[in-house]
Amino acid sequence: MSVDTPDTDTLSDEEQEEILQEVERRRTHGGSTAVLVALVAIAFSAFQLWLAARGRTFGATLPIVGEVGPSLGLPLPIVGEIEPVQLQQLQVNAIHVTFALVLAFLLFPGTRGDGFIARRLGAIEPTVRRRFGPDSAATRVVGRLGDGVRWAFVDRELSRVTPVDAVLIVLSLLPPLYIVTEFREEIQSIPLFGIQAARPIQEVYPFLEPIVMALAAIGIPLDEISYAFLLGVLGILLVLEATRRTLGPLLMSLVAFFIVYARWGYFVPRDSVIGALAIQEATWGSIVFNLWYTVEAGVMSTPVTVSVRFIYIFILFGAFLEMSGAGKWFIDLAYSLTGTKKGGPAKASVVSSGFMGMLSGSSIANTVTTGAFTIPLMKRSGYTPEFSGAVESSASSGGQMLPPVMGAAAFLIVEFLGIPYGDVIVAATLPAIAFFFGMWIMVHFEAVRGGIGGLPRDQLPDLRARFREGWFYLVPIVLLLYYLIVARLSIGRSGWYTIVAIVALIALVAAYDEHTRVPLLGTIAAVFLAQIGAYAVAGTGLAGAIRSAVGADVATEAYSIGAAASAAAADLGTIVILVSAAFLLVRPDSDGSLLEFDDDVDESARRTASAIGRPQAADNTAYRFLSFILQSMDSGARTATTVVVAVAAAGVVPGVISVTGLGPNLAALIDTVSGGSMLVLLSLTGVASIIFGMGMPTTAMYIILIAMLETPLRDAGIAALAAHLFVLYFGLMADVTPPVAVAAFAGAGVAKAEELKTASIAFLLSLNKILVPFAFVFSPGILLLRDGEVIRPGDVADVGFFIPEVVIPVLGMFLGVYALGVTIIGYQYASVSGRERIAYSIASILLMVPEIPLLLVEAVLALAGIPSALTITLITAPLRAAGLAILVGFSTRNRRVANGADVGTAVPGDA
Repeated sequence: MSVDTPDTDTLSDEEQEEILQEVERRRTHGGSTAVLVALVAIAFSAFQLWLAARGRTFGATLPIVGEVGPSLGLPLPIVGEIEPVQLQQLQVNAIHVTFALVLAFLLFPGTRGDGFIARRLGAIEPTVRRRFGPDSAATRVVGRLGDGVRWAFVDRELSRVTPVDAVLIVLSLLPPLYIVTEFREEIQSIPLFGIQAARPIQEVYPFLEPIVMALAAIGIPLDEISYAFLLGVLGILLVLEATRRTLGPLLMSLVAFFIVYARWGYFVPRDSVIGALAIQEATWGSIVFNLWYTVEAGVMSTPVTVSVRFIYIFILFGAFLEMSGAGKWFIDLAYSLTGTKKGGPAKASVVSSGFMGMLSGSSIANTVTTGAFTIPLMKRSGYTPEFSGAVESSASSGGQMLPPVMGAAAFLIVEFLGIPYGDVIVAATLPAIAFFFGMWIMVHFEAVRGGIGGLPRDQLPDLRARFREGWFYLVPIVLLLYYLIVARLSIGRSGWYTIVAIVALIALVAAYDEHTRVPLLGTIAAVFLAQIGAYAVAGTGLAGAIRSAVGADVATEAYSIGAAASAAAADLGTIVILVSAAFLLVRPDSDGSLLEFDDDVDESARRTASAIGRPQAADNTAYRFLSFILQSMDSGARTATTVVVAVAAAGVVPGVISVTGLGPNLAALIDTVSGGSMLVLLSLTGVASIIFGMGMPTTAMYIILIAMLETPLRDAGIAALAAHLFVLYFGLMADVTPPVAVAAFAGAGVAKAEELKTASIAFLLSLNKILVPFAFVFSPGILLLRDGEVIRPGDVADVGFFIPEVVIPVLGMFLGVYALGVTIIGYQYASVSGRERIAYSIASILLMVPEIPLLLVEAVLALAGIPSALTITLITAPLRAAGLAILVGFSTRNRRVANGADVGTAVPGDA
């Protein structure tokens, strides 16, 4: 990054890694283990890219030879048949989850030796030493046992794979192997005959029969238990252990509780206070089948399917865009635009961190990586370390609500509601803008209060130069919006095409210089025209036309010129990649002066080049381009691991609710607790979202709460999309809500600030995430919804609807966010007193959600036996007007105070 930051404030790569390790508890590997992790991660991404490009058909068309693919119906090792294979969704989901399990056991330790159980076991050795003496046989035996246990289980330095990890990795491969190879013979028959009717292990693997029989002789009846049941239990336990490692004990315990509840929930007395939670008795066999071997409920259900189809490919898209250098370029661009203005570094942080948080999908990682650049500049300009860390963490956590690449939960909304992703983008746009507008306002007010100016122009990147150097980074985002909203392609296909576009752009930039400019672009144009001709003449691309010319059987039909041009345009990305790669192979030392990869890419190139004994290759453009592709695939897989584990574990909760029939009873219980009040129901939902989000990722929190609360929320008359976004917004608050506030604590680590104070400020800066959701629930027009659907041009023309239901609530939301910013910072044009802050807060509520005070009045009237319906436009509109009058009145008064005190003059450091 070209922004100048002093060395004393900037974190080194090692310090960033240390903070991430502390927060995420993730290992840092070296040597052969690092190579193994990278290979697994790259294989995971390659598997997902194939799914996005070709679907669930695995095979390849070789020139002339024909179709080649594995025959997964044969026992391994696979030989013989070469026809392509169509995997079922359950098989794909199982492979997807297994990749995540293997990476989880490689990247996250089982224990560092500092947990409750480890401390209790660790106390045995000193106790024995004190009692029997240091030289006794008992002390030596216990000491050796302790050393063995530590060697097998403990990874104190987050740097090694333990023997237990290796065992768990091997065990993780068994369930998907069974699902893939035995799907037709056994798994499809389980719903008809029951899971216990499947073959026992000695019939699946006859060579194990002596061992199984020996165990049966000592009272362990493995010969009577189906192998499918054993692997189902093993798979569920592995998911629970991976959940504990990656996400902590809370989610693991919650999921385990629901599994136990599915088995013994029928013991709940039906005539008790919680009688609504009583369920029908179920056997372990049916529970294991429903939680492991179906895509309708449990681990392999909708959340994992959404991860396979949507979430992973967009995480990979973000990784490719970030590794390409787009993140650094966008940060530079944000500083170029705002860096010289009052509070410019913080404003640039709001913009750049929101963008990067949108791409990374991880508020913690984004806070550390982006904050390493933005926080030192904020501190240097005059913001306190605590405020600097709070701004970065709050903006980073808000990135997951920013279209077009929202957090993983947005894709779950698409699947759960069955609506186009474009509708989710459109609905989420205005609330997201309102949140970042509020952040901008607050950092501005803080800058005015503290006399914090901007940075000198000579310490900032040149706007025009930076834009010329990286304008092409905007192309993939524009293409993504086109694919999703205009072309209305599927989410997975849009993600795939956009990744191809990123790779094509970077390949073109890598191969492009003043010597190759004309031949490179000319070759691309020539191949593109030849591709059009091939489609127009032979009905297939160049590769198919060549195969047809040499006698291969290629069934084709000639295209029209327009259709041929469209088909060739779809192949343009591939053409650019292949031609550019050919130029790079011919001229591997091309200039590539416009390339500015992420630091991780250059570090990976240097490390791998040294490992193969060719350190000079790290400066080779072709080698750097290859490192970019592999590092992007590696980074995407590592980021996706926790998400996949989260959705796999969280899928158990809606699965149990579904298969036990708990749903209607739970909805009735929630309605009883809320007393039929929408305000109470929303408040309970918000509090539950924050509490659940403190101990688990937003995605898992969303899946669990929607499974429990969607029906009550919709029964209360809340639009479905508004209800889902409400849960999502409140869940994001957990990252900056004390006492957990993991993103805020990461920001405090980067800023070298007090953790709890940073978290408290971050929570206040994020209060928009609380009021804005209430606003769009009561006024769906803020989400551009009418009767639960995104408005169309005809709805805009309906003035009687559009002005009172959309325009007025949207303006009220933005004005309310402004008033809330004054309330939180305590400054506008001049200092704001405590009483004035109360007035501004009242104005904020009346402008954004006048329904809240009206519902409270309704509740009071109901207690007096007076029915009422006050939340109508005829009443809410005057309340918004009253809020506007309060805001204007106090703002005018505050400005007069500022003018009288001569506060509005420039301050030192204003560039």
